[in-house]
Amino acid sequence: MEFYSDKLKALVEALARLPGIGKKTAERLAYHILRAPTEEAVALASAIHEVKKSVRNCRVCFHITEDELCQFCTDDRRDRGLICVVEQPRDVYAIENSGNFAGLYHVLMGAFAPLDGVSLDDLTVDELMRRISDQAATPSPVREVILATNPNFEGDGTALYLAERLGAISGLKVSRIARGVPSGSNLEHVSKTMVADALDGRRPVDV
Repeated sequence: MEFYSDKLKALVEALARLPGIGKKTAERLAYHILRAPTEEAVALASAIHEVKKSVRNCRVCFHITEDELCQFCTDDRRDRGLICVVEQPRDVYAIENSGNFAGLYHVLMGAFAPLDGVSLDDLTVDELMRRISDQAATPSPVREVILATNPNFEGDGTALYLAERLGAISGLKVSRIARGVPSGSNLEHVSKTMVADALDGRRPVDV
């Protein structure tokens, strides 16, 4: 038997669909929202609405932005010949927090994980290839792509596939972040010092 109303039950179920949130945690959050001042609850709802309405993916690198292009793609101080490929937008902040990278980014929006229903077609690989091709005729062609996918089974498989695709481009250096990042970890959970060491120790990818 449920001991709360249909609307509260709907809120609990909605919260429980968030990653890492089980039913008990969802119930605690729902009751917190219920007890919170109306202004606080409405502000939360408004923030969620504004994010969904205003935040999108950069049309070039797929990082999150409120404009057509993100803060990195519009920054003339960034090294446009160097692209760091990551799985998710949150990984961009892990790299940035290391303070050791001044190039641009490309967000794949995931990693190849067929068991989880994520195919290569779901990733922004074709957009990366097109981006490199389009930039070849500019004063700042891409000279190096750093593969900074997570050091786990899915990330390594994605990096291998990318290395094979990118290795066919003449004159392009393809490197992989070093194993200073523990195997099986995610970049967002790694210290900025360790990420900096991994970038410094990146190595060419054999294809």
